[in-house]
Amino acid sequence: METLTSPNNDRVKMVTKLMKSAKERRNTALYAVEGVRMTQEIPEDDLDTLFFTQDFYDKSILGNDRLKRLVDCADHNGKCFVVSDSVIKHMCDTETPQGILALVRMRKNELDDIFGDGSEPPLILIVERLQDPGNMGTIIRAAEGAGVTGILVSFDSVDIYSPKVIRSTMGSVFRKKIVVSRDLLSDIEKLKEKGVSVFGMHLDGSTMYETDLTGPVAFLIGNEGAGLSDEVSRSADKLIKIPMKGEVESLNAAVSASLISYEAMRQRDKQKL
Repeated sequence: METLTSPNNDRVKMVTKLMKSAKERRNTALYAVEGVRMTQEIPEDDLDTLFFTQDFYDKSILGNDRLKRLVDCADHNGKCFVVSDSVIKHMCDTETPQGILALVRMRKNELDDIFGDGSEPPLILIVERLQDPGNMGTIIRAAEGAGVTGILVSFDSVDIYSPKVIRSTMGSVFRKKIVVSRDLLSDIEKLKEKGVSVFGMHLDGSTMYETDLTGPVAFLIGNEGAGLSDEVSRSADKLIKIPMKGEVESLNAAVSASLISYEAMRQRDKQKL
């Protein structure tokens, strides 16, 4: 394994670019993952490169079979590097790096991939113009918990591979089928042509408890401040809402996506009884 001690090393420079630039991530089809928990969840087929300090290797990798397998995999491909403490701090996005960083290859998912494996009706989230990394990461994480089969994200949303989004997913980004759409309206029509009922989350809609969500469904989730655009709202088969009491006018986008996904899961589980 080669040791890297200078922030001017080309590989180190590439990592810092990946951390800061969505364009660089798209051009290389790579994104960065930091920390023990996230790194050890990376599928071996998706792993590209590993960087870690000698101290981290001695204290955390030698006693961790999963991390050791990832090291062996990266080392076999000549993409495993020991870095100095100063270099790992230069590379990482977090204030106090844990001592390990990985580069991961992006998966090339297609629209058909978000339909799932056929064992359950498709349950899809369609995210339009979402800007907050924490919201996006929470939606991806909640989607896994609720059994969502896939997520369709408009290209003008926050980059799903940005460091803050990746951290917020807590590993779910490795397991969920996510497609970034260049033409959201066209892709929504394609879903409808395949029998998916598209529901827009909107304050003018019917309550979600009065709506049958057991079939193939997709839910439209809008921007944090502006909600869904008018044209995307018009593409919905029906508008639905989450009932609220008190003087609350709306809920956080990630909360809304989570609640509607879990309501669909509840209805489906009840139907099986």
